[in-house]
Amino acid sequence: MQRRALIVGGSVGGLFAAHLLRAEGWEATVFERSAGALADRGASIGTRAELFEVLREIGIALEPSVGVAVSSRICLDRSGAVIHERKTASINSAWDRIYRPLREAFPDDHYRTPARVVRIEQADDTVTAVLDDGRCESGTLLIAADGIHSTIRAQLAPEVQPRYAGYVAWRGVIEESEMTPQEHALLFGRMCFCLPDGELLLALGMPGRDADTRVGHRRYYWIWFRPADERGALRALCTDESGRCHGSSIPPHLVRDAVIRDLQRDAEATLAPLFAAIIRRTRLPYPHGIFDVEMPRMVFGRAVLLGDSAFVARPHVGAGIT
Repeated sequence: MQRRALIVGGSVGGLFAAHLLRAEGWEATVFERSAGALADRGASIGTRAELFEVLREIGIALEPSVGVAVSSRICLDRSGAVIHERKTASINSAWDRIYRPLREAFPDDHYRTPARVVRIEQADDTVTAVLDDGRCESGTLLIAADGIHSTIRAQLAPEVQPRYAGYVAWRGVIEESEMTPQEHALLFGRMCFCLPDGELLLALGMPGRDADTRVGHRRYYWIWFRPADERGALRALCTDESGRCHGSSIPPHLVRDAVIRDLQRDAEATLAPLFAAIIRRTRLPYPHGIFDVEMPRMVFGRAVLLGDSAFVARPHVGAGIT
């Protein structure tokens, strides 16, 4: 009998699993609920040698030139002085630079979209995915790579719920060409940290639009972790001008002007001056809550939880995909 894997979730985790199983002789079919392309999602990511090794293992020769070379990590104090530097080489890339080759190398007839799996059913030797249109697909293994709000985890372990970690991540991007010579000389080519009391800002270079890595065409990305209580501050941050709260995140174009002004004022008061200036020039910064998921086990008969559906790695060091 042909070994067939059903992969619920067509992002990088699901695609890695599908490719690796196909390399071992499995038939693998991916079910992705989103109708549109995923390549416009995500921002800067850190990569390691292990990531490229796995890509090579599944036949994708992706070179480190996919990103921006980093020579070290530095920490700046409130005045902007470098108070610590650690020589650690890595490559900062963009999420879509990993996703695109994974998706392009996977056969279209085994990548179903939009396809929303609403529940699964198991027998001794099969597992079946039931889709929202009533169709059923069966296989010998099902991998749930459907993210932090996993439908499959909710069925298999309803007692495990995402837990708010007590703080938000503000994210923003500016064009490399918008950086001053001083900012560029100090920051580009390094992973940079600022540590206001009880907070953390991380910033790094990344490819530009359409994965452009030419000098002058790249972008600079920052993420600022800030405390926010769930019922008060988080709700306020994620409420638009009409008074609608969007939950624990909000689309960038709906963030209220007053909220952005508060962010800019706080940056002036607590961060190194060059980062305060970068945040002031950032168009459409946006916040989202940070949540934890931790499963006591990952295997449930013929179903396996993978990635954020099982454990969430907080994005503090830029290595989530690895």
